[in-house]
This record gives sequence, C-alpha cells and structure tokens, in this order.
Amino acid sequence: MTADGPHSSRRRFFREGLVRMVGPLADYLGDHLHLPTPRIHLRPPGAIPEDAFNDTCYRCGTCVGVCPAKAIVALHDPSDAAHGTPIIDPDLAACTLCETLICAANCPSGALLPVLDRYSVRMGTAIVYPAVCLRARGENCTHCTDACPIGVTAIQTPDSGPPRILANGCTGCGQCQLHCPTTPKAITIKPR
Repeated sequence: MTADGPHSSRRRFFREGLVRMVGPLADYLGDHLHLPTPRIHLRPPGAIPEDAFNDTCYRCGTCVGVCPAKAIVALHDPSDAAHGTPIIDPDLAACTLCETLICAANCPSGALLPVLDRYSVRMGTAIVYPAVCLRARGENCTHCTDACPIGVTAIQTPDSGPPRILANGCTGCGQCQLHCPTTPKAITIKPR
C-alpha cells in the first residue's frame, strides 16, 4: 500500500457517503424545484427570431432613440442574457406602429429587419382573460378595441362578452394591454 493508501480510502469512503446522502436530495430538488424559465421579451417590429436576436443586436440604443412613441427601452437586467437589448413593456408604453416603422429602418445590426407593411408586423398576439374583463361582467368597456391601430381585422367586440382576438390580424403592438383599465390586465401580449 502506498503512503496515500489509507487517506485515499478515507476520501473515497467520505465521497461515496456524501453522494449517498446528497444524491437523493439533489434528485428531489431537480424534480420539485421549479427554476424560472427564461423570459420571452416583447421585441420591436421587425425583430428576428429570439434565439438569434441576442447575438445579433449591438445594444447600441438606436431603436430606443428613434422611437416616436418612446415605447422601446433597453432591458436593464444584468442577470438576463438579453441585458441591453430593446424591449417593449406594454404596461408602460406600446408600439404605435408608426407609418415608417423607424426603429426597424434604422437598426444597424440586422436584429430588426425593415418592415414594408406595418399591418404585417407580428411582435406577438393579444390574449384575453375573460374572468378579468369588464365586458364579461356586463360592462360596456371598449378601451382595447378603441386603442387598436389595426382595428376589426385584429380585435372584435361582440355584442356581449369579452373581445375576440384574430391571431392573423393582431400585430402584438400592445396598445390593447396599455389601455386596458383592469388590474390585473384583462388583455396582455404574448410575445412571439
């Protein structure tokens, strides 16, 4: 036996014991601990797919600076891989789908591609939560439909009940969410 023999055996003994003790705990935590999933951010018009966006965006702030609605902000979360990239938070400001979609037209990196037709923008889709919607309670609220820059090809208000979203027409601009008067919001944008 070498000079390390007894020490090596002890280390192995303690290592195996530790694995036996901690292994089941690690398995339990892996099965029951719900770690946060990466957040999908609402990107400005013309955004390339999210998996390439973070690598392509220069984080230069050009789109933030040219947005006439001041809806685009740089994400400030150093723990997020998307830190510094442009996002839209419809609870604070929403995209107005300006005529020229100036943010995409001025992006130097290619993370936002120029968009020729503002009606073809697909930033996300509005989702309605009927349990929260004032219309589901019989009130005649039309804030979301009145605010929609696309109109009846994106959102429709039936005679009663909550509004109906037409996924093929909804651009995901966030105007409906911004103008919804309920807390929590009865309509939110699910980013694409």
